[in-house]
Amino acid sequence: MSDTMRAAVVPEPGGEFEVVEREIPDPGPNEVRVAVDACGICHSDAFVKTGGYPGVEYPRVPGHEIAGTVDAVGADVTAWAEGDRVGAGWHGGHCFTCDPCRRGDFLQCEEAAVTGISFDGGYAEYATVPAEALAAMPESLAPVDAAPLLCAGVTTFNALRNSGARPGDLVAVQGIGGLGHLGVQYAHEAGFETVALSRSSDKRDLAADLGADHFVDASDEDPAEALQSLGGARVVLCTAPSAAAIESVVGGLGVDGEAVVVGVPGEEVGVDVQHLIGTRGAVTGWPSGHARDSQDTLEFSALRDVTPEVETFPLDDVAVAYERMMNNEARFRAVLKP
Repeated sequence: MSDTMRAAVVPEPGGEFEVVEREIPDPGPNEVRVAVDACGICHSDAFVKTGGYPGVEYPRVPGHEIAGTVDAVGADVTAWAEGDRVGAGWHGGHCFTCDPCRRGDFLQCEEAAVTGISFDGGYAEYATVPAEALAAMPESLAPVDAAPLLCAGVTTFNALRNSGARPGDLVAVQGIGGLGHLGVQYAHEAGFETVALSRSSDKRDLAADLGADHFVDASDEDPAEALQSLGGARVVLCTAPSAAAIESVVGGLGVDGEAVVVGVPGEEVGVDVQHLIGTRGAVTGWPSGHARDSQDTLEFSALRDVTPEVETFPLDDVAVAYERMMNNEARFRAVLKP
């Protein structure tokens, strides 16, 4: 094996991607080195590209949707072995000792690391990752399909399974994009009566193919009224990062309904508090998940054949892939194959 690898680095905040040769990193005592087969490009990678996240050290290799194979393990690692198929997502490890960790709430760790932000990520041929940040990847999942599930997948899957919805309940997914097209699939496979909400009428057929029982064209009808005509939503999964879109669905909540926001808008969201009081409703947020959540997502996806729609790019085309993602041109996830 060569002593060097290729990696796409951001040299400084606001800098352009540079594909460089680097020494292959050795894993620390509690780390695992992963040979990267695929790495998804996420909108959150802009934190590294633009310098919008505190404490990032440069140059930095972004990428928190890593799918690959264990290449080497640190001296103190017993949970993983060379050849294991694994994935690593946003949650890049935890301290085990803070109060949230002692309660098992690793996602809220006060010292939590972020893959591709706290340490170099998957825009490279190899990445070293803390052992506790890895998820086992089922044999039946191709790496290019698994990679986006480690962020967009676990975010939507985890939000739905931690909501109050039960099989048969009316669940709507607002926005049929990188997050939403997975949310519709998970909602359908979980047994919910699934509604796809979109301002793009041309996504009607796609929504049906993904498993939606109903399609609401939010550019043509009031989504809240449409949801109420179906009985009121138990959950609306808000995936499009638009305050106006989120505000437009709150009135569609039924009794004990909740709008679960996973797409972060760039402005404040105003809600009809009177409707929330009358329905015992709520507007809540959900982050992604820790490694076991990611593994649950991968296993469920393999079991029910949930896969993302992806565009793949070689490492040399990282800038093109990143811009397609940032400009919402990718359908629906961009994935690098180093």
